[in-house]
Amino acid sequence: MFFHIVLERNMQLHPRHFGRDLRDKLVAKLMKDVEGTCSGRHGFIVAITGIESVGKGLIRDGTGFVTFPVKYQCVVFRPFKGEILEAVVTMVNKMGFFAEAGPVQIFVSNHLIPDDMEFQSGDIPNYTTSDGSVKIQKDSEVRLKIIGTRVDATEIFCIGTIKDDFLGVISDPGATS
Repeated sequence: MFFHIVLERNMQLHPRHFGRDLRDKLVAKLMKDVEGTCSGRHGFIVAITGIESVGKGLIRDGTGFVTFPVKYQCVVFRPFKGEILEAVVTMVNKMGFFAEAGPVQIFVSNHLIPDDMEFQSGDIPNYTTSDGSVKIQKDSEVRLKIIGTRVDATEIFCIGTIKDDFLGVISDPGATS
């Protein structure tokens, strides 16, 4: 799920960047350092949407660097247990499959795949129904439900299921139109 929140960060800036465009350099460095990162507490920082305030700088002894407290608004993505997501399958093996929904990697165990689907090994490993009508392989789009999350300092891992109503394959790259 996406949230719009306010965060604060202390930014260090080298003295060569001091001048008329100090604020622009500070914002550019903030975007470069923060966008695309993951904080276990807030989730993945997708984009900075605005700067609320830039505090007074504090000169660091001996280095000349200045630390500025910056308060900024940003959009974050954090998955929750019970949330339904659409994801792209990245790898299929006999244990299950891995899928990605944006920056989040989700593992779906073979126990959480419907019983009528079986693993087929070969040049393109996949899970196929007995009649061959539905196939999950690399680059398939699936709708899944998150049943568990694990949060580290810099990453979020999820476990998902497609063994529920209205979940499963959305589009199959191997299907012929």
